[in-house]
Amino acid sequence: MSNIIKILAVASGVTAGVLGATPALAAGTAAGATITNTATLNYQVGGVAQTAINASNNITVDRKITLTVAEVGSATTSVAPGSSAQVTSFTVTNSSNDTIDLGLTAAQLSGGTAAHGGTDNFDLTGLGMFVDTNGNGSYDAGTDQAVTYLDEIAADASRTVFIVGNVPLTSANGDVAGVTLVAQARSGSGAGSQGAVITETSGANTAAMDTVFADAAGPASGDGARDGKASDDDDYTVSAPSLTVTKQSRVVSDPVNGSTNPKLIPGAVVEYCIVVQNAAGSASANSVTISDPLPAQTSFVTASSFLNGTYTGSTPTGTCNLDGTAGGSVAAGTLSGTLGTIAAGTTRTLYFQVTIN
Repeated sequence: MSNIIKILAVASGVTAGVLGATPALAAGTAAGATITNTATLNYQVGGVAQTAINASNNITVDRKITLTVAEVGSATTSVAPGSSAQVTSFTVTNSSNDTIDLGLTAAQLSGGTAAHGGTDNFDLTGLGMFVDTNGNGSYDAGTDQAVTYLDEIAADASRTVFIVGNVPLTSANGDVAGVTLVAQARSGSGAGSQGAVITETSGANTAAMDTVFADAAGPASGDGARDGKASDDDDYTVSAPSLTVTKQSRVVSDPVNGSTNPKLIPGAVVEYCIVVQNAAGSASANSVTISDPLPAQTSFVTASSFLNGTYTGSTPTGTCNLDGTAGGSVAAGTLSGTLGTIAAGTTRTLYFQVTIN
């Protein structure tokens, strides 16, 4: 009788208890936790209650690996040619039920459509990855640390990672550079060192802590579903002025004909007009200056230079309107003037007069 009762006690699931020390996570019970199930059998013999018989069963929670990488924001990063330390931001989240390391790789697209449209056609230089050390969501040079992996990331925890690079001076308005951040699950082997790449347990469930990949496929090459990786794309788009410069001239007068059908003879007054155009759809050009060495065969007409005039028509056959502001200076035979900011779709001029020697 006693043996039969013990067998029933082992097989019974009438009363169950689960260890309560495991924290509740979005990803579920922590990997490696022990779940204990205890059944209790009470009985009597001749109306007398006997000592209860308990039977327990322990199982080990397996490890579910899932992680995400997501760009911060939903727009391209606008950059200028020659600019340095340009930043795209990503959130890397460990949704696994275990503390793990996350290996990081930053890559650049090689052609094709970028994350926010446009075709990838250039690479940044000096590409690096940095973790948001102070947690303020913004890249702080000298504060945020360069990284190749994220160390000991707890279940449900996130980190902000910045990809930082320099834009070549030769890049043009509308050029696009696509970048990708890939994270890969690695064992949390202790603070200060990157753990080994985690592999999925093959075959049937074992009594030990097994590993199951549950991540989705990402946009990066080689980032498939259930491979322990996560990735996302972002991009940089160059916003640059598209400037053209044209120089045209007209004879104003000569010492023989005056202003009636003047000719380019010695003593004639010639007006030069330097036309600066910034194409529509480009960025503003700032701190625009002009330097023009005067021909040795000419003499500058004092107080004849004017800045930021307008222009009618198309170069080089249009008209330089004499509506600028007096300015510019001549030093060592060179005329210099500042036009300041020229907005997209705007034309500005510098005009002046010389006399043919």
